[in-house]
Amino acid sequence: MEKIRPFLPWILVLGVLILIAIPAFLAFQFFGAMRDFTTGGIDRVGEMADAVGTQVANVLHPTPTIIPDPITIVHQVRSLARLETIQYSVEKIITAESGQGPFGFLFGDRLLFVAHGTVIAGIDLDKLSPDDLRVENGVLYVTLPAAEILTYSLDNEKSYNYDRETGAFTRGNPDLETEARKAAEQEILNAALEDGILEQAQVNAEAYMLRLLLNLGFPEVIFE
Repeated sequence: MEKIRPFLPWILVLGVLILIAIPAFLAFQFFGAMRDFTTGGIDRVGEMADAVGTQVANVLHPTPTIIPDPITIVHQVRSLARLETIQYSVEKIITAESGQGPFGFLFGDRLLFVAHGTVIAGIDLDKLSPDDLRVENGVLYVTLPAAEILTYSLDNEKSYNYDRETGAFTRGNPDLETEARKAAEQEILNAALEDGILEQAQVNAEAYMLRLLLNLGFPEVIFE
C-alpha cells in the first residue's frame, strides 16, 4: 500500500483525462456525422430541385415528337425527262394581317414572315419530237421546247416568323401563317420570273444541248 500511494495523484489525473476524452470523442463523432448528413441532405435537395426544374421545363417547353404513319400511299408514278438548267434562291419578306382597322389593337393579327425559297427552270425533253430535229446539208436544225418552271418551293429550314403582333382580345388567326406561306411561294416565283429566269434557262439549255450534239458528231448545230 505504501508503494501505491505515490502513484494515486497520477492515477486520478489519468482517470479525469479519460473521462474528459471519451465525451469529447463522442461529441466529435456526432458532429461529424451530423455535418455529413447535412451536406448529403443539401446535395439531395439540390438534386431534387434540379429534377423538378427539368420536369417543369419539359411541361412548359415540350420537345415535339414526330410519329409518321406507317402506311404510305403512292398515288402516281411517271417518268420524267427534265433538263434543269438554272436555279434561283430567293428571299422575300411577307406581311400577312387580318382584323386590321380602327380596332386592330384589340382584334387584329399581323405576321412578319421571312421566306427563303428556290425556283428551278429548264426544258422538258419529253416534249422534244422527231419533227423538232432535221438535218440539211450537214447542219442539224433543232427546235427545243420552251423553257418552263419545273419546281418552286419554300425552304422550311431557312424560312421563319420574324415577328407577330396580336390584339388584346384575340389569340390570332390560326390560318394566318399558312396564308403567308402560300403568298410567299407565289412571290418567290414572281420574283424569279421578273428577273428573267425563263430566258436564262432557255439560253443555258441551248448551250448544254449544243455541247452534247457537237460531241455526238454533228459538225454544226442551229437552234430555231
